[in-house]
Amino acid sequence: MPGRVCHRHGRAYPCTCAMGNLYRFVEPVVLRLLEKKGRSYGYDLSGDLKEYALTDAEIERGALYRTLRRLEANGNVVSAWDFEESGPARRVYKLTPKGERHLDEWATVLEHVSKSMARFVAETKRARTGKAQSK
Repeated sequence: MPGRVCHRHGRAYPCTCAMGNLYRFVEPVVLRLLEKKGRSYGYDLSGDLKEYALTDAEIERGALYRTLRRLEANGNVVSAWDFEESGPARRVYKLTPKGERHLDEWATVLEHVSKSMARFVAETKRARTGKAQSK
């Protein structure tokens, strides 16, 4: 953001990192990844978060695991321990039908947010262009 230097993007890149981590937006990404993968471990999900990230902010693993626990508590995902792989047991997460509906709700909400943001950006650019031309 103006006047700040992003530790990841430097001065030249306008990014959302300076806005802080928007943890709430981890939820739809996790739901989408579980829909795509069918089932997955938390560690595996953490590697794919950047592919669908809704901001430039880095999503911390702690935020991922808190989100998975909240989604499970709300009935949107289920988990079970996998003892079949070599090494320590790992928790495997799977989307539930309720979670699929919740992902649909997120898609609708994000579509509205996207349209609102596009309107805001267009209006701001028009206003800024008008000010620059009047000087």
